[in-house]
Amino acid sequence: MSGTSDTVLVTGSAGFIGFHLTKRLLAKKCNVLGVDNLNTYYDVNLKKARLEQLTENKGFQFFQLDIADRQAVEALFEQHSIDIVVNLAAQAGVRYSLENPRAYIDANIVGFTNLLECCRHHSVKHLVFASSSSVYGANTKMPFSVHHNVDHPVSLYAATKKANELMAHTYSHLFGLPATGLRFFTVYGPWGRPDMALFLFTKAIMQDEPIKVFNHGRMQRDFTYIDDIVEGVARVMDKIPAPNPKWSGDQPDPGTSYAPYKIYNIGNNNPVELSHFIETLETILGRKAEKIYQDLQPGDVPATYADVDDLVNDVGFKPATTIETGIERFVSWYKSYYKITA
Repeated sequence: MSGTSDTVLVTGSAGFIGFHLTKRLLAKKCNVLGVDNLNTYYDVNLKKARLEQLTENKGFQFFQLDIADRQAVEALFEQHSIDIVVNLAAQAGVRYSLENPRAYIDANIVGFTNLLECCRHHSVKHLVFASSSSVYGANTKMPFSVHHNVDHPVSLYAATKKANELMAHTYSHLFGLPATGLRFFTVYGPWGRPDMALFLFTKAIMQDEPIKVFNHGRMQRDFTYIDDIVEGVARVMDKIPAPNPKWSGDQPDPGTSYAPYKIYNIGNNNPVELSHFIETLETILGRKAEKIYQDLQPGDVPATYADVDDLVNDVGFKPATTIETGIERFVSWYKSYYKITA
């Protein structure tokens, strides 16, 4: 775990992963600067409720700003000595990128550029940034490995995440900025995002409303529990990437570099069919879902499956929370948060 003397900037700290990571860092007595623009992509009250839990801690300072606001980001870095940056701020969601593409350019490209420039000019020790399993796009060779080529994204969201990886590598190459990208695989758990399947399904089933089941339930996802994601991020924060001495331009390895740059998958290494995921939720809720079967949506991929060998080898961690355990914990939180007694 990062030294308690380190000051960590967590962008997207009112978001799902950012909240859980910040909570973890504060428990380890790190000083955390949290940044979030509290946008209305989903329920702002949920973001504020997360923040309330964080602001009780003396080691936490919160700044409501947009990372796409260059002057605001520069001012933050000038006023605070920041050792480690964990960028979890992003416009998320594959389907929404079809409706509002510019939101993805602003947050994921312009915002990330602002952070890279500040990391460069303020001698940040380590930039850790969220990428996504969506970068694997049209790839079908399973499990997805960081050593596979990922040049065929199928959504603008995925393209912006791939762009982040390329941009970070450029800064590692030009300025020696140590950068680690993390490809998250379908994160779920308490305090999750309302636009994600588990939240949508739970809400609909509890209200006796039908659920949309894409790809007729045959979609496979490497569902990864939030605590496993946070454990992976925390360990990687301490693992400052070193150049790979075996890297060769004749056979370029996409997952490493001659620069201080590395990519990891963080996934459960165990794809689950959507139909089984729903059955597990039905069992835990004690209710049956009314299902509306639909085709695969534009921008979606039929399956994801993470190869996590590099994560295991480098930081000694492999996500292992079962969906039965993870869904049960989510449902328990959901009922508590929305004060559902039934």
